[in-house]
Amino acid sequence: MKKTVLIAAMFSVVAFISCKEKASNKIKSENVAIAAERDEAAKALPIMSFDKSEHDFGSITQGTPQETVFTFTNTGTGPLIITDAKSSCGCTIPEYPKNTPIAPGDSGKMKVKFNGSGQNQVTKTITVTANTEKKSEILRIKAFVNPKDGAPVGPTAH
Repeated sequence: MKKTVLIAAMFSVVAFISCKEKASNKIKSENVAIAAERDEAAKALPIMSFDKSEHDFGSITQGTPQETVFTFTNTGTGPLIITDAKSSCGCTIPEYPKNTPIAPGDSGKMKVKFNGSGQNQVTKTITVTANTEKKSEILRIKAFVNPKDGAPVGPTAH
């Protein structure tokens, strides 16, 4: 029994020492440089800064199309890439530079079209997905939608 334990212990020591030596021989300096460069690039993140996060169309007549532009700037240190922009309903359509890198310091525009549907106070959201640390930004549009007959209801009524 003592012999078996002693042989197992010696085998473990030999295996540990031989593995340790082999591992140090496997390190390649060019791989270390590539890893350092990759890690540094990972720190360079874009930041998406909008001129406004909400737009109010005011009082509109039902069915009257509206549109606005949200301007954004990449205030970060890495290229900004917008991968998606979705609205909370089909009545609102965002147009944006999809998968187009925007360099640090550069700006872009996101046009948002609203078809004027709904009644009374309407608020819609647009979720912008990008390669930022936050991963997404939320924009809002709102309007007070009056009936088509022209009779104002709500804030503009007298």
